[in-house]
Amino acid sequence: MADDDGTVTDPTVTAATAAAAGGGTAYWSPGSQILWRYRENGGPRPHIARPVTVVRDDAEVLAVWLAPGTECIRPVLADGTPVHLEPLETRYTKPRTVQRDRWFGTGVLKLARPGQPWSVWLFWDQGWRFKNWYVNLEEPLSRWDGGVDSEDHFLDISVHPDRGWSWHDEDEFAQARGDGLVDAGLAARVRAAGRAAVEVINAWGPPFADGWQHWRPDPDWAVPSLPDDWDRTPAHVSS
Repeated sequence: MADDDGTVTDPTVTAATAAAAGGGTAYWSPGSQILWRYRENGGPRPHIARPVTVVRDDAEVLAVWLAPGTECIRPVLADGTPVHLEPLETRYTKPRTVQRDRWFGTGVLKLARPGQPWSVWLFWDQGWRFKNWYVNLEEPLSRWDGGVDSEDHFLDISVHPDRGWSWHDEDEFAQARGDGLVDAGLAARVRAAGRAAVEVINAWGPPFADGWQHWRPDPDWAVPSLPDDWDRTPAHVSS
């Protein structure tokens, strides 16, 4: 990204990356391959697992790249029906399983600040035409030796290149509340997190003003593989 004096600053570089040498949080080096997982709502098991490549990891942000064609784990109904094809009224009550699949389309850059109850995803159309930011409201990421875990909170925010924004998946959030997956306390926390995210958007704070839309992956990076033990229970988890 360009500074006020016209020089170009790489958003993946910061002095905070030296913090790991001081005996604090162990940060992953750029190019490391980790898992970005989501637990099933109301349960302990991961039902989404995506191998990603670390772009930057320090006290300010974890940035990872989900490459096109990456083999992932995604939830499906017990009969194999994709979740998004099931009518909303029964989407969260029918039995589910998981299956291996691939991330099709363009890749996604995911950004998460430590302790923040959302992550921000960047999407591009073909030819690296920037499409939008997507604020995914979720539990703050928990770190473990193989990656990070969270739980999705259904409600999201779409942020457009002109800085306009809109709520996304409000119908799914309402259905999840009605089906008992989101109680009143969690609903209040999610709404509060959404309002806090909107304040950052309106102020055009990080990461929206940080130039990440101009970032490009290292062409030498290999597409990460999905490990056989993608669902393993971490021996140690820290926030």
